[in-house]
Amino acid sequence: MNACTNMKNTKSSSRFRAYWQLLRPPLAPMDIALPGAVALLAVYATAGGLPPAFPFVIATLGAYAAITSSYVYNDCCDVDVDAVGMPGRPLPSSQVTRSSALAYSGLLFALAAAVALYLNPESFVALVAATLIMAIYSKWAKRSTPFSWAFVGLAYGIVPVGVWLAMAPAGLLKAGPGLHEGAVILGAMICITDWGFTNCDASRDVEGDRREGIPTFPVTYGIPKTAKLVAAAWVVGVALSLALGIVTGLGPIYFAAALAAGVWMIAQTLDFIRNPTAKRGEGIFYQGANYRAVLFAALIIDVLLRATVTGYPGVVG
Repeated sequence: MNACTNMKNTKSSSRFRAYWQLLRPPLAPMDIALPGAVALLAVYATAGGLPPAFPFVIATLGAYAAITSSYVYNDCCDVDVDAVGMPGRPLPSSQVTRSSALAYSGLLFALAAAVALYLNPESFVALVAATLIMAIYSKWAKRSTPFSWAFVGLAYGIVPVGVWLAMAPAGLLKAGPGLHEGAVILGAMICITDWGFTNCDASRDVEGDRREGIPTFPVTYGIPKTAKLVAAAWVVGVALSLALGIVTGLGPIYFAAALAAGVWMIAQTLDFIRNPTAKRGEGIFYQGANYRAVLFAALIIDVLLRATVTGYPGVVG
């Protein structure tokens, strides 16, 4: 009886880990810090205060569900490629079936959609737009053009705009203050730096993509040219991070982190140019995620402290 129970517990634990792995846990700090920071900043920049607790929490979790839904769907479309480059992942290793993963992606999207509709239908429109663009990327663009990364950047650039709209409506479908320029800059920053992310990811998968005939930018033009594209994307992204702080009235904590982390990130991409290998591309991919996590954590701290010091109301229920 005990042996049977232990075996069931082991299988359940293994299944849970497989579904957790589909959400790409190494990216979780970035994927949670980003919407959390945007939700705080939207209210701070447009109303000079902090958001109520419940909308803030569900907006953050809803955006996380939207982001991870796209990860799972992309994995469903890339089983053949991952079987070559990352055979231990849940789908190519048959820990999770493709039909179960598709249902999982749909569930995550449904959760994100319910949150968006509850907070602001404008946010729901942004969610649908981002999801459709990612579906086009996963099903068609990645296997058809070396410039498929443009779709990924556009889709993920819409995500912070959608979160912003959830907290501070633009006034198109729900009364609001109008779309703040900070939302536009933030969307552009995420869009352009995601071009760097996507091409680093493609660099680490270059062998699998080449075997499957997938014309990613690194496969078509080589990793050395890809490294230069990645560096350019991050230089622009760091510049936009500073512009974001200026137009939204952020303080020294944010600017210190933006400058320090930005210089560090650019240095990493320059090293990628000097060492244009698949392994270095993989390293830049995760370093970029850490950069974003640090940047948005600093933004959160900056907003909370500035709101507290200046006497704005705290987060209330």
